[in-house]
Amino acid sequence: VSAAPGALRRPGAAARMEEEEDEGGGGRAATASPAASARFVRCLYAVGFLDLFGVSMVVPLMNLHIKSLGASHTVAGIIGSLYGVMQLFTSTVVGCWSDIVGRRYSLLACILLSALGYFLLGNSTTVFLFAIARVPVGIFKHTLSISKALLSDLVSERDRPLVMGRFNAASSVGFILGPVVGGYLAEFKGGFYQTSFICASIFLLNGGLVWMLPWSEENTGNRDHYQDKETNSFLAKSNHDHLFKSAASTAVTNSSFFQSPWIQVATVLKKIKGIACSNLWDVFLVRFLMSVAILLYYSNFTLALEERFGVKPLFAGYLMSYSSALGVLAGCLLGPITRLYGHDTYRLLLHSSTFTCTLILLYASAPSIWMVILSSTFLAFSTTIGRTCIIDLELTVGGSEASGTLLGVGQSVTSVGRIIAPLLSGIAQEFSPCGPPSLAVGLALVAIVIMNANKEKYSSHGSVKLKNQ
Repeated sequence: VSAAPGALRRPGAAARMEEEEDEGGGGRAATASPAASARFVRCLYAVGFLDLFGVSMVVPLMNLHIKSLGASHTVAGIIGSLYGVMQLFTSTVVGCWSDIVGRRYSLLACILLSALGYFLLGNSTTVFLFAIARVPVGIFKHTLSISKALLSDLVSERDRPLVMGRFNAASSVGFILGPVVGGYLAEFKGGFYQTSFICASIFLLNGGLVWMLPWSEENTGNRDHYQDKETNSFLAKSNHDHLFKSAASTAVTNSSFFQSPWIQVATVLKKIKGIACSNLWDVFLVRFLMSVAILLYYSNFTLALEERFGVKPLFAGYLMSYSSALGVLAGCLLGPITRLYGHDTYRLLLHSSTFTCTLILLYASAPSIWMVILSSTFLAFSTTIGRTCIIDLELTVGGSEASGTLLGVGQSVTSVGRIIAPLLSGIAQEFSPCGPPSLAVGLALVAIVIMNANKEKYSSHGSVKLKNQ
C-alpha cells in the first residue's frame, strides 16, 4: 500500500481474489488500510505547509529585530550562524532518535520544543534572550525531516518520489505565503512579537494535528491486512517487512520511548556508526556538491543582476518568487515525470543534475536579462526534481530501515554546504560577478562524473544496503 491519495498501490488481480476468499473479514481490513494511509498523507501535507508557513513569517524579520535590540552586525551574524551550527550537529542525532523511539513521539517532541523556541522569541526583549530562544529551535527544528521519514515508512519505493514531491510542494506553498503575512504584521506596533506568537501557535496546531493522526487505525488495518495475506503469499510477507514499519511497530516504539536515555544514546551512536561505515559516501557527496552549486547560484543573485544588467533588487525578488512558484508546480508534476522515466530515480537524477549544470552555465554567460529569466524558469523545475530524487536515492541505496538516520545525515550534509557556500561565493565574487555561478558549474560537473562512475550501484535500486543491516 502506498500512502499517497490517488497513488495508492493496489493489490493485483490474484491478490484481490485471495482477499475475497479470506474468511473473518480480511477484505474489510484491506480496504481500511488505504483509507487510513490516505488520511496520514493528507495530514502530513498539512503539517509541512503549516510548518514552513509559520517559519517563513518570522525568519525574514529576525535580522531587523535583533538590530533593533542594539546588536552589532558581527553579533547578529554570530547568532544567525548559531542556528545552522546546531542543525549541523543535531540533524543526524534527532533523525536516528526517530528511528529508535518512533516517528510519533519524536515528531511531537520536535514540534512542541520548536513551538517553545518561537514563544521565547516572542518574549526576546534583549539580545541574550534572542540568542537563548534560538537554541531549542536549532536543536529540535527537524520536523520536516521526520515527516519525510514517516512518509518513507508509509509508501513504496515506486511511489516515494511522487509523495515526496507533493510534500515539498505543499511546504513550498507555505514558504511563499508566509513572508507576505509576516511582512504585513510587521507594519504594526510590536509586529515581530505578534508574528512570533502566531508562529508558536501554528506549531502547537501542528502538534495537535500529529497527535490526532489515525495511528491506531493505521496500525490495526495494516496488521490485519498483512496477517491475512501472510498465510497465502510470500510477497505479502516481504511487503509487510518493507512497508508501514513505523506504524506496524507502534507497540515497540512506545516502549522504546520510555527506555533509559543511556540505552537510547547507545543505540543512536550505533546507528550513526553504521551509516559512517557504509558505502554511501558517494551519494552524500553528490548531495553536498549539488547543494553547494545551487547555493552558489543564489548567493549573489540580486547583486549580480544589479551589476550585470542594472536590475533593481525588487525585480530580483519577483524573479525568485516566480521561481519558487514554479518549484511548487514541479513538485506536483513529479508523478508523471517519474512514470515517464519508468521510476528510474538514478537516470532522472542524472538528467536533472545535467540540466541544472547547463542552466547555471547559461545564467553565468547570459547576455541579457531575458536569458536569465529563461534559465530561472527551467532551473526551478530541475532543482526541485533533483532535490527529491537525491533523497529517494539515499533511501533506496541505503535501505529505508534507517530512514530517519539517513535523512538526518543528508540534512547535516546540506548544513555543511550552507556554511561553506557563502565563503566560496565571497572568494569567487572577488574575481567576477559571474564567479559564484561559474564555480557552481564546476561542482555540478564533478557530481555528474561521480554519478556516472557509480552507475551500476545507483541503478541497482536498493541492492546495496547498509553493511550493518
